[in-house]
Amino acid sequence: MKHRNTGRRLGRTTPHRKAMVRNMVTSLLEHERIVTTTPKAKEIRKVADKMITLAKRGDLHARRQALAVIRDTKVVAKLFEKLREEYQDRNGGYTRIIQTGNRNGDAAPMAILELVNYQPAKEAEA
Repeated sequence: MKHRNTGRRLGRTTPHRKAMVRNMVTSLLEHERIVTTTPKAKEIRKVADKMITLAKRGDLHARRQALAVIRDTKVVAKLFEKLREEYQDRNGGYTRIIQTGNRNGDAAPMAILELVNYQPAKEAEA
């Protein structure tokens, strides 16, 4: 029976899966948009939303809890300063998953995981 066992295993051992989720959440918060497989995106969305909720609290304990997952002080600083202001009035739903079709090599379902307020950077015209 699978009582109280939630989440996808994603074909990895527990330490590998935890490290992968931490790395991908860090990349998502740093770049505000990543391309990954759909099952990974659905798992990462859960953790990323929790990190933004911690940032909205904004106290020292929340910052330390975020540092336990994110592991990059610059990304945590961005989360608690810039992203906190953007999502302060929003009650959840901070990320969006956009299905993009299947990958050519192995037909894995791919998706774009991005923050809701994501704006593509305008390239400098030279």
